[in-house]
Amino acid sequence: MKTIRRLPALAVALALATGAHAGTLNFNVAFKGANQRALWESVIADFEKANPDVKVKANFVEEEAYKVQLPAWLTTVAPDVVKWHEGERMAYYAKRGLFEDLSTDWQKNSWNTEFASLKQASSYAGKQYAVPTDYFSWGLFYRKDLFQKAGIASEPKTWDEFLEACRKLKAAGIAPIAVGGRDAWTLAAWFDYLDLRLNGYAFHMQLMAGEVPYTDARVKKVYQAWKTLIDEKYFIDNPLSYSLDSVQPLYIQGKAAMMLMGTFLSAGLPPSIKPETGYFQFPVVDPKVSVAEDGSAECLNIPARATNKADARRFLAFVARSDVDGRYAAAFGSLPANNQSPLPDDPIARKGFDILSKTSAGIAQFYDRDMTKEMADEGMKGMQRFMSDPSQLDSILAHLEQERQRIYSKS
Repeated sequence: MKTIRRLPALAVALALATGAHAGTLNFNVAFKGANQRALWESVIADFEKANPDVKVKANFVEEEAYKVQLPAWLTTVAPDVVKWHEGERMAYYAKRGLFEDLSTDWQKNSWNTEFASLKQASSYAGKQYAVPTDYFSWGLFYRKDLFQKAGIASEPKTWDEFLEACRKLKAAGIAPIAVGGRDAWTLAAWFDYLDLRLNGYAFHMQLMAGEVPYTDARVKKVYQAWKTLIDEKYFIDNPLSYSLDSVQPLYIQGKAAMMLMGTFLSAGLPPSIKPETGYFQFPVVDPKVSVAEDGSAECLNIPARATNKADARRFLAFVARSDVDGRYAAAFGSLPANNQSPLPDDPIARKGFDILSKTSAGIAQFYDRDMTKEMADEGMKGMQRFMSDPSQLDSILAHLEQERQRIYSKS
């Protein structure tokens, strides 16, 4: 009878022991396009196969909506893992205690070696709060067939050559440049590159840090160079009516010849268009200014309010493996963050890698990733106003200077 009575108790103990390692992992994912979602679904399936005691519940959210919703997740009932951006965007939440310190994971998992080039971008106040997944170059995608049709013999390397290419495309009845200005960050790429090419990396980073007035003549010079493109009607008509997703068909259908975008755009281009697509480095505007670049990095974080941090750490360690990280970069048209991963076959991603690897004057993250969020939002609203009516430039810059003084006086 004693033996019989002990059996239920033993069964309960075994069940508890088994359940102690079982868990549900809630993962919120920002994505652009079906290829990115499919890759994450594949990675999650492989993780679950390798970790049968964990069930991943993924919440896929379109990237622009994700940016709006993330602060609420982090301050209320947080998921266990989130996908986010490196640099200032990551540090913004780390500073407020909303991301988990992953410094011990960096030590334990050899990330200090494998992610050496992105350790600084993953850090705040000497501690690491993110594991990088990939990074990407920025440059100008262009249609080789449209360049040929317009009589453009080679990729522009200087600003004068770029303006001449735009003139020839317009004369041939082709919109030179597509931009989806409804997503304001796409405009920020133009500001970043014109500022880096005209004023250099050190000035650009001082501006990003809030240390330079927006009424400074060097800032105005950036907008005046940009205004040349607007005045000559080198951008598509009504750029503020397009998002990145809705503007891409103009490029794909051959109605616009160029797009300034990260190499991730390549992964979503139809196979029929890829042979006709080239990619070149943003032209030199002032030859006296050393060439710097944008090189944006993505990451995963564990929210401080996550309930299943143990399995979240297992998931990050799995995704950070060189074989998994290589798959991620290949699917996204980006470059693997893990330096042990193979480079993707995509020729545009490889061109981006070549550009970044040869950049010695500095690599910025990107306008809204290098600047405090409140100021970045104001700056990008100003860019939309500028695209709508460039004659208001002085008023726009005066307003931005007021906002700079207000925002940075609080910090």
